Amino acid sequence: QVQLVESGGGLVQSGGSLRLSCAPSGFTLDYYAIGWFRQAPGKEREGISCINFDGSRAYYADSLTGRFTISRDNAKNTVYLQMDNLKSEDTAVYICAARFGCRPSPHEYDYYGQGTQVTVSS
Repeated sequence: QVQLVESGGGLVQSGGSLRLSCAPSGFTLDYYAIGWFRQAPGKEREGISCINFDGSRAYYADSLTGRFTISRDNAKNTVYLQMDNLKSEDTAVYICAARFGCRPSPHEYDYYGQGTQVTVSS
């Protein structure tokens, strides 16, 4: 079965850091762009970041003000999202998704993970 699996979420205090991982099951990420999205209760899913297939280009939502960094290690078949200086408003389920080429819309990807919960306490 082809799917993506996120890990690394949890409970962290405001100002803390977490690193999320996204790994595929049933395929390799080599030719896929990977996007990270998040969805808070009662809110629309929003785009956070995307990295192209070889890591040469990365895109970020303007609202993040440089606090998040996306990276990938194709040898390990994993994409990472480093999140620093976390705030309470970052609390959400974080979801990774794969497609050929980055797109800002969370609805245009071919494969999605189930998500990992990030909770930031103030």
